[in-house]
Amino acid sequence: MQKNIPRDNKLLIISDTGMFKKDKHYYAFGPVVKELEIFKERFNSIVWIGYERIDNIDNKSYLKVDLTSVTMLPLKRVGGKTFFKKIEILFFYPFLFFKLFKHIYAHKYLHIRAPSHPAVVAMFYSFLFPKKTFWFKYAGNWKEKASKYYELQRFVLKHLSKNSIITVNGKWHTKNNNILAFENPCLNDKDREQGKNIILNKKLERQLVFCFVGALNEGKGVSLLINALKELKNKERIKEFHFVGGSSKLLYYKKMANDIGVKIIFHGYIEKEAINEIYAKSHFIILPSKSEGFPKVIGEAMNFGCVPIVSDISSIGQYIKHCKNGFLLKPITKNQLITILDEVFALNQKKYREMILNNYTIAEKFTYNYYLKRMNTEIFKN
Repeated sequence: MQKNIPRDNKLLIISDTGMFKKDKHYYAFGPVVKELEIFKERFNSIVWIGYERIDNIDNKSYLKVDLTSVTMLPLKRVGGKTFFKKIEILFFYPFLFFKLFKHIYAHKYLHIRAPSHPAVVAMFYSFLFPKKTFWFKYAGNWKEKASKYYELQRFVLKHLSKNSIITVNGKWHTKNNNILAFENPCLNDKDREQGKNIILNKKLERQLVFCFVGALNEGKGVSLLINALKELKNKERIKEFHFVGGSSKLLYYKKMANDIGVKIIFHGYIEKEAINEIYAKSHFIILPSKSEGFPKVIGEAMNFGCVPIVSDISSIGQYIKHCKNGFLLKPITKNQLITILDEVFALNQKKYREMILNNYTIAEKFTYNYYLKRMNTEIFKN
């Protein structure tokens, strides 16, 4: 814990983050649980309101919440693709307003994750409670085209009062002093030490290892990626390709990847330590996403000497410079990805070493220590 930083009494977290109860213990989405370790350095008690997700009970990316200072309050998950599911959301809003009021009233400091339905309610209450500090963390793409509902939330966030601080992915020209570029943390001290040791001995080989980490769906470009591998001429240069992440279309992607001449391994959801092992043996990570904020997995991969091949969208190009510390995919097409892979195969040892050493330095911005420092000096300033 940093010196001379006061420990405030209570923090309220409001989000649509998944959580569930199993064997008398609460579990929640791993990356958010890790952030609780940061918050407990500053706050004596934390109330966390999220969405109940019993469908993820076997998801290994969910972690047990062991902190006794954290009170978990799961809400019924609403919404969906059908018309009736969308109508259900309208009836859920009065309940949300009532449910959140008493907790917002009882807390001076609030951390809200947007875009989400609970975040919309919290935006409204931020005007009613001008003496409270509201921290809205917008996880999506801040600038590019999005759904009407997400664009509405971005519009409202831009017009909140001074008691609200909005953190976003990337630096954008804005007149709002309360909108800050803020990196999402994903690396602890152990990760940094392991990454440093791995990079010492990492080098290019004749056969290269690649990985993809994230949800397996069309928005993340999984079909585009598999089709590019299928048509790649220098397939013998790929030793193996690891897909990490779950999907309702997993069997479809496995069938699609059959007999394409590249060894492809689908891992599903796995624990953080296992993902780190994949980063450690991978030379490159490929993320041909159509829409992103800034994926944490880029920072994780960079820490372990895994060079990013990523879409040039949102704030990604602010961290990854083409042919300097990674490769930017623009336009996001199969042919462009094949062209970039040919560039990758032509890399020499010296250039690759320059890339991974540069990326390890940049990855410091994605550490929990850096996050805590900025939280204390730029958000909860007193």
